[in-house]
Amino acid sequence: MIQLHNILKKRYSLFFLTLVIICITHKIPAVKATISLGLIPSPDIPGIPKEGDDYSKLLAYSLYFYEAQRCGFLPKNNRVSWRHNSALDDGKDRDVNLTGGYYDAGDYVKFTLPLSWVLSLISWGAIEWFEGYELSNQTEYLREMVKWGTDWLIAAHPKPNQLFIQVGSSHLDNTYWGPDTNIPYPRPSYEINSTLHGTDVAAEAAAAFASSAILFRDFFNDTAYASILISHAISVYTFAENKTLQLSSKAIPGTFGYSTSTYTDKLVYAAIWLYKATNQTQYLDKAINYYNEFQLQDSLRIMSWDDQTGACNILFAQIYFRESSKNYTIWSDETERYLDRIMTNKSDCNFTNGGLLWCKGDSESASIPISLYGAFGFFMYASYSSTIEKANYYKNFASSQIDYLLGANPMKMLYVVAVHPNSPKNPHHAGAHGGTNIGNMNDPPETMHSLYGAVVGGPDMNDTYHDSRADIVQSEVALDYNAAFQGIMAYYVINTYVPPSNRDRPIKPKPKNSKPTNSNPEISNSSLSQQQKIIIIIVSLIVFLSILISAAIVYNKHKFCIGNNRKTLENFEK
Repeated sequence: MIQLHNILKKRYSLFFLTLVIICITHKIPAVKATISLGLIPSPDIPGIPKEGDDYSKLLAYSLYFYEAQRCGFLPKNNRVSWRHNSALDDGKDRDVNLTGGYYDAGDYVKFTLPLSWVLSLISWGAIEWFEGYELSNQTEYLREMVKWGTDWLIAAHPKPNQLFIQVGSSHLDNTYWGPDTNIPYPRPSYEINSTLHGTDVAAEAAAAFASSAILFRDFFNDTAYASILISHAISVYTFAENKTLQLSSKAIPGTFGYSTSTYTDKLVYAAIWLYKATNQTQYLDKAINYYNEFQLQDSLRIMSWDDQTGACNILFAQIYFRESSKNYTIWSDETERYLDRIMTNKSDCNFTNGGLLWCKGDSESASIPISLYGAFGFFMYASYSSTIEKANYYKNFASSQIDYLLGANPMKMLYVVAVHPNSPKNPHHAGAHGGTNIGNMNDPPETMHSLYGAVVGGPDMNDTYHDSRADIVQSEVALDYNAAFQGIMAYYVINTYVPPSNRDRPIKPKPKNSKPTNSNPEISNSSLSQQQKIIIIIVSLIVFLSILISAAIVYNKHKFCIGNNRKTLENFEK
């Protein structure tokens, strides 16, 4: 009997040890989820959080990048020490004041088309995920960022049938590599008008005016400025429609820096935003009629400044999600068919070996921004999906692209400048480089100024990145590269936020006219909220203690039985 007792004791000890191992391994995912991105400590720049989560910092860095792209007379609160008042005569050749606005990329040319796309995308992200800006204390920086662009866009639309679409010569600018204090002249101003019509840029500008008007009216309570923006939106959209429909590149051949593939999607995109801004059903009817007339169903392209069909699908689904269950089903089916084709390689998109979304014809010129556009669309639509399974499916895909951006890639690169030890060191940006040898971009060899928060073009289809400022495809930075990234970081802030225990500052309530935020905390395993991590740990401990108590009870019962059996045997022997 003593031998039987020892055997049972060993078995229960082994059973107990196994339970401990199970419980410990069950906790491992929660432990991994607490690992940070390892960002470099925040610099001493106003508005960049020194504490808090990584996504709040990345959101703040992105807004800082847009400040680094400012042109014209800089305000007193300018945070970029190496940026100066510049290009102060813009527009004088056409008797208009076109100072201000944003330089498009690492050079000194200004373009209306990509700027308009950026303003609409950032406004869209802010409308949906405004709380992320609030939690990061970035709402005022957001307001300034958008208004710096819309103020210039207003100036670029001085008459109903006139819109300036470019300032500066791309050919001349490409021969100059130096600071903003000696930008070469002349800086010609190019326009579209009643004679030289450009449907694509005019419609894109209308979308920018309308979407930003919603942001200023419903979130910044600036109804006066919003009214000005809506007025311009209506006017420039009418201009887009009232002449022979054609691309701006046809109106101004050989000089225009951005050439789109089509204007059809932009007429739809702008009409949707006009409906959302004015609530006039005529614009929603226009949007649907154009969508059907131009046969935009079965689009295979990822949404971008060149093609916004995917964005139109998502916007339609969002509108009818709140207004009509029947029409919602129609547009959710269309949107999910579009998204599913992208994810399952039934479009022009597939994946690199490292997991980066790669869309043929788009990713070759900027792989990371294209991936971010995709992620933005999937996150934006996920909360409007027809099923929970679809929603999680889309969010998991989008999260994989953000994981790639933030270091989960073969190069272990974090493709955002100056925020991590593995960030790119040599962005293609003349101002940040700091050199004065206008003919040699490698003098000096190291970048002198930190271009915090700039998203670079990214790796090739083999997941290789060379970090050379001469490689304009991989190391270029641009306004549109950060547009989707900024909105996604606001989304991540919301879904990973933990209120500090020592802070009692109430969150600013949403405006009465604001739309409800549709967010879901299931971003990815690497982006679990602190509340989720705590719950996982508590549940693990409860399970562990429950099993431990159960094991002890069972063990004691067996011990009691063995003792009784021993006494029975002794009595029998006596």
